[in-house]
Amino acid sequence: MAFKNNHLFFISILKPLKATLSELPNLLLQQHQYHGITKVRLKWVKNRSLDHIIDTETDLKAACLLKDAIKRSPTGFLTAKSFADWQKLLGLTVPVLRFLRRYPTLFQEFPHTRYANLPCFKLTDTALLLDSQEQSIHQNCETDTVEKLCKVLMMMKTRTVPLQSLYPLKYDLGLPDNFDKVLVPKYPDHFRFVKASNGIVCLRLAEWREEFAVTALEKSNENRKSSDEYKQFKRGQTALAFPMSFPRGYGAQKKVKAWMEEFQKLPYISPYEDSRRIDPNSELMEKRVVGVLHEMLSLTIHKKTKRNYLRSLREELNLPHRFTRIFTRYPGIFYLSLKCKTTTVAIREGYRRGKLVDAHPIARLREKFYHVMRTGLLYRGKGVNLIPQQDILLNDMENETGQAGSETEEFESGDEYSEEISDVEEGSDEE
Repeated sequence: MAFKNNHLFFISILKPLKATLSELPNLLLQQHQYHGITKVRLKWVKNRSLDHIIDTETDLKAACLLKDAIKRSPTGFLTAKSFADWQKLLGLTVPVLRFLRRYPTLFQEFPHTRYANLPCFKLTDTALLLDSQEQSIHQNCETDTVEKLCKVLMMMKTRTVPLQSLYPLKYDLGLPDNFDKVLVPKYPDHFRFVKASNGIVCLRLAEWREEFAVTALEKSNENRKSSDEYKQFKRGQTALAFPMSFPRGYGAQKKVKAWMEEFQKLPYISPYEDSRRIDPNSELMEKRVVGVLHEMLSLTIHKKTKRNYLRSLREELNLPHRFTRIFTRYPGIFYLSLKCKTTTVAIREGYRRGKLVDAHPIARLREKFYHVMRTGLLYRGKGVNLIPQQDILLNDMENETGQAGSETEEFESGDEYSEEISDVEEGSDEE
């Protein structure tokens, strides 16, 4: 009897000890998450170069979206009445009618057959030629587009995205205008349509694809074959650092430098990994959020998108409620612009001296599109056949892009263009 009691006594001691040992990895992870990084309050600094790009591409995006809308129309044209309330949707600061009249090289105006006072617009031959080139690029890059769409879905908690949240990102991700009707049905082993409990149609990943679960940050480090840091990262011996390019004056500050060094030493959490075990209030989760936003922006054609588009995906991306503070908290990685009555977020490493570092074929075609727009703006009222079609067929647009690069060379400044972080973070988009 005494032996039995002693046996029970030892079991009662060992059970909690065993439970503690089994939870040791989680306890160590929690302890590592609360590393205690120094908090540094930074000011938002205006970047004229990136602001100029965002300002320019706002009109470019609106023109591309209007081109797609005209092409989708059963009649092949749009009336002024049909787009009268699209100004806010297109992010324009002028009425859509005035905007279309600015660019006669793309949009040809003519009177309605029944209502003479109703302006109508169709695509010019030049615009149709550019559109045909765009379709060719989409066909040639279809494999990359499918991978990109898979990656977006792989970052979601349920591997699902409502189509209404994906449509606004269509232009930024470089998806074909009718991707949901043409591209998705071609790949049933990659995607499927499902209906949520609230009746909203969603796009779901059909099957996890491990070969796609490599981030842009990992790829950039892997491409540097001599990078000892990446080799050590693959062996689990070190963290993976984000490229940083601070506004003038920030990088030399001791507090900022110390803070970034501590941040970079934290483990890199891939956005394709399960994050449910990470404490939502920890510094490790903050670095994971930086990684998710960095990857999402890296997937975009112009390495930028509107802040509100990311907000619509917040829950699926497992981001905290006030995740947008990350953009101004890490100015060496992200740039937050307030141009064009909206808030746009970009990754700094995507640009150098006012130009994309690694331009996608779609981005190069959009440079041509902008060239045609500028020509129409300069020579309004002098006819629509201002640009020979053979010029549009040329792939070399170095003169145009070189001019834009010289115009948009970076001019960062100090206090003159500085604002407190809270003023920028709490601003709401007028979208």
